[in-house]
Amino acid sequence: MDSSAHASPGQVVCTIPTYNEAANILPLCREILALGPWIRVLVVDDDSPDGTARLVEEAARTESRLRVLRRTSDKGRGRSGRDGFVEALRSGARAVIEMDADLSHPPRYIPALLAKLDAGRPAIGLVLGSRGVPGGSDADRGLPRRLLTKAANLYIRLLLGLRVRDCNSGFRCWSREALERIRVEETFSSGPGIVQELLFKTARAGIGIAELPIEFVNRAHGTSTLTFGKLITGYTTVLKLRWMAIRGKL
Repeated sequence: MDSSAHASPGQVVCTIPTYNEAANILPLCREILALGPWIRVLVVDDDSPDGTARLVEEAARTESRLRVLRRTSDKGRGRSGRDGFVEALRSGARAVIEMDADLSHPPRYIPALLAKLDAGRPAIGLVLGSRGVPGGSDADRGLPRRLLTKAANLYIRLLLGLRVRDCNSGFRCWSREALERIRVEETFSSGPGIVQELLFKTARAGIGIAELPIEFVNRAHGTSTLTFGKLITGYTTVLKLRWMAIRGKL
């Protein structure tokens, strides 16, 4: 995409929640910032003991489009995701990208995500980088993991009544209006269930959701913080969302 499509730096903010991603974070940030002067990067770090935040702060001394938000309490993927969205909106972003720090979400798809969002406005408020639509792939992972992903998607789609093919995608492009409409600052999920919470709230608000095929790549460095316990908690969050919807609490 031609960077002239974005009127000024700061209009698009890419938020990256991190915990112990020192091996990945700077190569990822450099690749994102190389897309053009219209994008900024906000790293939201949960006080990583490996020095992730320190590395970003050092790089930010010579790159004004790079920032780090340090979090030392109330930690968790959901909390850091929420705070990243809130800070991006506070800084004046017209669109917010959220992606993982482990290089599994290739930055080269960001211009296409933005183009699809802009082309669909105002009806479309969220575009997902999706492995579940034609052209998308998850080939880097073994067959058991791919089957688990498909089963999880089916579970979420049926329980929450979603038409989205990749309900677990953490590579997302939001319009400012969509995030404000779902009151992202009131997000309650403390863990990875934030992905399903915000997706469900978006669908219930009548905001259009589109999917863009991406190639998911397995992390090459570091260790995933997504444990089996967190995975189970995420699926119980789906049950909680369904129950809240039935009771009219959403």
